[in-house]
Amino acid sequence: MLCGSVAALLALTGGTAHAVDNLPPNQPLAKDLQSGSKGCGTGEDTAYVPTAPRLSAVLYDPEEDNQPSESSPLSAEFEAWWTDATGTEQRRTYTTITLSSGSRFDWTMPSDLPANTPVSWHVRADDGEALSPWSDEGDATVCSFVIDDTNPEKATITSPEYPTPDEQFWVDGVGVYGHFTIDSPSDDVVSYTYGFLGGPYDTVSAPQPGAPVTLTYLPISSGPKWLTVRAIDRSGRSSSQTQYDFDVKSGRGPVAHWKLADAVGSRTAAAETGTAARAGTGVTFGAPAPSGTGATATAALDGSGHGFLTPDAPAADIRETFAVSAWARPAEAGRTMTVASQDTDGGPGFTLGLRNRDESPVWSFAIGDARVSGGAPETGEWAHLLGLYDAETGRAHLYVNGHEVGTAVQATPAEAAGAFQVGRSRGANGYRDRWHGEVGDVQVHDRVVVPAEVAELALRRPELLGHWSLETATEGASPEQSGGTPLTLGGTASIHRGPDGSCLPEIDPDCPWTPYALVGDGHLTLDGETGYATTGGPLVDTSDSFTVGVVVRLAESQPTRPMTVLSQAGEHTDAFKVRYEPSAHAWQLVMPEKDEAGAPEKVVSQITGADGGEGQGHRLAVVYDDATDTIKLYADGWTHAGATATLADGWQSEGPLQVGRAKVGDGWGEYLRGDVDEVHAFSGALKDRDISALGSGTEPCLCS
Repeated sequence: MLCGSVAALLALTGGTAHAVDNLPPNQPLAKDLQSGSKGCGTGEDTAYVPTAPRLSAVLYDPEEDNQPSESSPLSAEFEAWWTDATGTEQRRTYTTITLSSGSRFDWTMPSDLPANTPVSWHVRADDGEALSPWSDEGDATVCSFVIDDTNPEKATITSPEYPTPDEQFWVDGVGVYGHFTIDSPSDDVVSYTYGFLGGPYDTVSAPQPGAPVTLTYLPISSGPKWLTVRAIDRSGRSSSQTQYDFDVKSGRGPVAHWKLADAVGSRTAAAETGTAARAGTGVTFGAPAPSGTGATATAALDGSGHGFLTPDAPAADIRETFAVSAWARPAEAGRTMTVASQDTDGGPGFTLGLRNRDESPVWSFAIGDARVSGGAPETGEWAHLLGLYDAETGRAHLYVNGHEVGTAVQATPAEAAGAFQVGRSRGANGYRDRWHGEVGDVQVHDRVVVPAEVAELALRRPELLGHWSLETATEGASPEQSGGTPLTLGGTASIHRGPDGSCLPEIDPDCPWTPYALVGDGHLTLDGETGYATTGGPLVDTSDSFTVGVVVRLAESQPTRPMTVLSQAGEHTDAFKVRYEPSAHAWQLVMPEKDEAGAPEKVVSQITGADGGEGQGHRLAVVYDDATDTIKLYADGWTHAGATATLADGWQSEGPLQVGRAKVGDGWGEYLRGDVDEVHAFSGALKDRDISALGSGTEPCLCS
């Protein structure tokens, strides 16, 4: 039998004996101690708190004492002390309830503790039989805190770029960085919370207590703005709010701008801003401009040593922020070609253009050794390019057709005091990488062109090609709303007219009942056998962005074969068709990748039940966006991922728009049985917000 302070229990289990001695709890560690939400520290690391804090400690028994049948609960003994105003030391103690090992033990300090006085504290654990060392014994440190009961003073704000309206109204402007210095008279301020109107909102730390900080802000829209700030001291107390008002102008225009819409035969490109550019003999003015833009003409460069334009002077200081942009249409894509550059000694300070690596052309913007690339140039296809160097961040960005592409890169520009170039870039032995194709509307800005402005520069507004309301038909032709090409009715197609209002069947039993039209006063009725309508010639350029819309109601509730409502054919197949596929219970957009019988097809669907001649039908729309290589099918104003696909290259069909049938083999088929109304066709891709207006009897806004 064993006796004394150690009790031994021998339990023979499988031949193993377990002996247990009670060990003192572990010494509390500084990492497990807190004054409120702040860690344990003293001296320069003393915790500053706004009110009397809750002290806490996580306490542990040794592992040997933590077996389930052997562990003892712990309590915490806290002790705090300070020197009062008379120089007398004051002490307070507190013992907690018992909790299991690994628990957090708390002591909420009394509210009568003095402010602005260092209070020290330590803690130890008690398991009922033994005490741990105090947390500050040996090489450990005591914990300290100071109660700060005074809020910091309000922050002050100044900005050299954006003074307040009291100093100056309407300051330039969008795309120009502003620097706002925030300070506080209080020397214990460690951070500032701030928010600009519309964002960003954040907290910034001072480099040292009481030091000012400077915020960098880029306005992305014009109008009255404000910045609100609160100073936060080391205890977490906040000052009252300071508001700084300032007014931002619209972004200033380009420092150099050549529309390149000069008269045929000109040898000089007039400058809207900046210096006129002389044109080499390989430049021909009067070339086509991208549709849907403000451009009326462009310049064609032949890719030779004479195909260039230059003002013989720099357009921008590329060591500072600048942006260069242009519309470009390459006549080839198999080699590297420059749209715009600016000379340095023996090379370009920057280049914007097409880069071909391993037969994979990409758009590219390069500054020095840094390059950002993205997008997919296509021969004969317009693209709007914008390269931006942001000196504030040191990063180069590339935008193609209004969207940022690639990954922005850090760039170190050289001093490029040489001439600005269109259509070539400088090399060690002269100019190279000459542009072959069209270029238009070249602009250079000396500021950040913000994303909304980039999108506006690249915007190609859709243009209405035709709107057929199908209200009437004269001599087999239903007129276009604006006097354009009519839809010619073929086979048994006819116009159904709704009630004229001369009598009401509900009141007059002799008044015949006449079904209402889908939209307005009339619609096209097709019998599914020979009825159709056609424009007689090509309507939309299916190789470029286009939109078509229609309202359709199927006569059958359970159709047994595919039926097409809209199509436009090439020589061997349809460039697109919108058909109802009964096996999928869906309207489908079908776009073959080539004008070949049996060519691979892109098919997207909108699941929709057949109408059975009832209701108002469905408003369908097709959008092909050549800039993003995307096709979409909308039903009643909505689309989704399953109704969207990628189509890299649309091809141009030479056939007319067909209503109610599709090309099948060497003839026509998939005749639609049902009613059709409100046919729209546009060059360009309508935005989602404009689609909802199609089929409503009104025209979409086509707003930017």
